Amino acid sequence: MSRSTGIDPPDQPLSVFRLLRTVIENPIKAWPRAVYRERLYRSHVLGRDTFYVMAPDLVRTVLLDEAENFEKGELARRALGPALGETILIADGSKWRWQRHAVASTFRPDRIRGFLPTMIATAERTRERWLALSPGAEIDVAHEMMRTTFDIIVNTMLPERHGLDSEVMQRLISDYLEPISWVIALAMMRAPWVPYPGASRARRARKGLHKMLASLIDETTETSLDGNDLLSILQSATDPETGTSMGPMDVRNNLLTFITAGHETTALALTWTFYLLSLHPEIEHRVRHEIDVTAGGGPVRAQHIDGLVYTAQVLQEAMRLYPPVAAIVRVTRRDIELDNECVRAGTTVYVPVYAIHRHEKLWHHPGRFDPSRFDPQATEVHDRYAYLPFGAGPRICIGQNFALMEATAIMATLLRAFQLRLRPGHYPEPRLRVTLRPAGGMPMRVARC
Repeated sequence: MSRSTGIDPPDQPLSVFRLLRTVIENPIKAWPRAVYRERLYRSHVLGRDTFYVMAPDLVRTVLLDEAENFEKGELARRALGPALGETILIADGSKWRWQRHAVASTFRPDRIRGFLPTMIATAERTRERWLALSPGAEIDVAHEMMRTTFDIIVNTMLPERHGLDSEVMQRLISDYLEPISWVIALAMMRAPWVPYPGASRARRARKGLHKMLASLIDETTETSLDGNDLLSILQSATDPETGTSMGPMDVRNNLLTFITAGHETTALALTWTFYLLSLHPEIEHRVRHEIDVTAGGGPVRAQHIDGLVYTAQVLQEAMRLYPPVAAIVRVTRRDIELDNECVRAGTTVYVPVYAIHRHEKLWHHPGRFDPSRFDPQATEVHDRYAYLPFGAGPRICIGQNFALMEATAIMATLLRAFQLRLRPGHYPEPRLRVTLRPAGGMPMRVARC
């Protein structure tokens, strides 16, 4: 695999000590090369089996056909439960179903399209901020995209009057996620909670996030809400089977889930896209040409987004190489047979999205950045379950259309005005911290077109 577009997996399974050390550093680097080549891989560490499922038909079994027999499991609860509770991201069964149903109307295609002017206006503010920089200035594109998508999510999903501080919230989210790899390692060892580096900071970050959201809820509850924003929808949601409504903690935690997941994944997709375009100026030129032609030389507007077909292909290919959510983890509720392997109840099953997207048997030259893979006229046909940037099955990301439209609008607005070039000598290793973040950020120089 090219160092410019990925990491080199170990040829053989790692020893227990080295495995734990690698998981703490970057869990994705512990996946052996077999995960990029085989249909199914079984790992036996510390007396426990873990299965990695790569073949599209097996992925479909886990995420769709037998979805009811797979749950989120201990790892998700240990990693994210303290911050998010039993929200739509972590809950299983009926509690998950009614929460998802409650917010589905927020992400209707017609409603999302109505957000496009806000998305573009927010991207234009980022453009103006960059135009004020001195020539050749360097920015952290990862941070800039987090800031931009955060502003979009709060300005489209929350009441107009909100007091969330983007910079503070970004710092708290990073502080909470950074030591997650220790949680993964401890879960692998079946260890109880013990102190680990970053735990105190993560705990303070969690409390800070909860306090910010609780204050927002208190402030907006005192004013009249129109019932059409996400907060109003969460507060009025009722379980159709039990008549139960969300308590204050459920509202707060679901709001935190949508704000964090709803902006971080899109920001990372854009960050990795700008990185890849900096390595492939010929593709960047073609994207910019399409934007100019589609917009007729004028500013990008909502009606232009559907016409940016190649731009969307570039984004799709970037999410293949760098899926923001690089792994899906499930635990079996009962014994399941996968490819003649008996997977016992309580076994952890990984759908390693990052590896599937770079799998030697599923993609031609898998490490190559090639947006033509997603050309509507392409002759190479990819299985639906070989491309999973938003997951699949009943738990597919509810905000995928929002994210795709948002990312396309931001790209189109910024690429009209700038070229972004990676700092010479910098290699942004993809590091798994629930999402796939670039280690060391994404320092890039801004040049006006």
